[in-house]
Amino acid sequence: MSVPPSGRDAVAAPTATSSIPLADYRRGLALAGAGAVLFSAKAIVAKLMYRYHVDAVTVLTLRMIFAAPFFAAIAAWQCAKRPSLAWRDRAMIVGLGLVGYYLSSFLDFLGLQYITAGLERLILFLTPSFVLLISTFALKRRIAGRQWLAMAIAYAGIVLVFAHDLSFAGDKVALGTALVFGSALSYALYLIGTGELVARVGPTRLVAYAMCVSTVACVLQYAVLRPWSALVDLPSPVYGLSAINAVFCTVAPVVLTMWAVARIGAPSASQAGMVGPVSTLLLGAWLLAEPITLWQSAGCALVMSGMYVLSKKR
Repeated sequence: MSVPPSGRDAVAAPTATSSIPLADYRRGLALAGAGAVLFSAKAIVAKLMYRYHVDAVTVLTLRMIFAAPFFAAIAAWQCAKRPSLAWRDRAMIVGLGLVGYYLSSFLDFLGLQYITAGLERLILFLTPSFVLLISTFALKRRIAGRQWLAMAIAYAGIVLVFAHDLSFAGDKVALGTALVFGSALSYALYLIGTGELVARVGPTRLVAYAMCVSTVACVLQYAVLRPWSALVDLPSPVYGLSAINAVFCTVAPVVLTMWAVARIGAPSASQAGMVGPVSTLLLGAWLLAEPITLWQSAGCALVMSGMYVLSKKR
């Protein structure tokens, strides 16, 4: 899943876009948009890997193994420059890494076996609304009328695309949709769980540590469910696609998002991320021959409209 662009050490992220020079603001938007496009391409790469008859466990494990050296280096760098963590914070990072990166990614890759990459991206795009709903019912925070309207518009778009895909692909679409909904929900729990922790630990260190925890969990899961020989005897394109998935669809989006937040702040960076669902539809049509129908376009427009309205309301 993508990395939450928040926290006090986000390189002194600007708080007002009006104070940012136009050229810097455009560069920040470009970085955030590039990060969103690259991260959204994760679904396309996974779909291409499934053509070689690998499963979600293998796809996730290879992704994390290839990405691990980068996040381990970031974690070591952060460990050297920042004070050590309290045991309570360490325990929270382990829990958040398991929920936010391991579980959410696993459910996401499982769901991608049954639904289109475009529908997957639209569902994951609802994560902010999940955060809002959990905050409302679990933390007793009030939702304004405008926020309810935004979520109604977005969920109408999901229903539209889901109904279209269900009519063409059968019951497995329901299973895939449920799995990706679970992925979005688990990542929403991760975002809520970061809370004050991201302020104490810092977003860079939190992401690096949590990704390392997720890598360990993925490797252990593979060791329990699959023989190691199966990881070695794979077609060579699977390894190439895994490297692309790790470097360009996992590590690079994290770095680009951090740079974008440093320049234009988290709110503007998150709005630039709205190009993600559109890019997934286009990439899916280009690389996977997934059709772009009027129903899908309308659903995508509704979801993005709802999330835009939601992003405009604190």
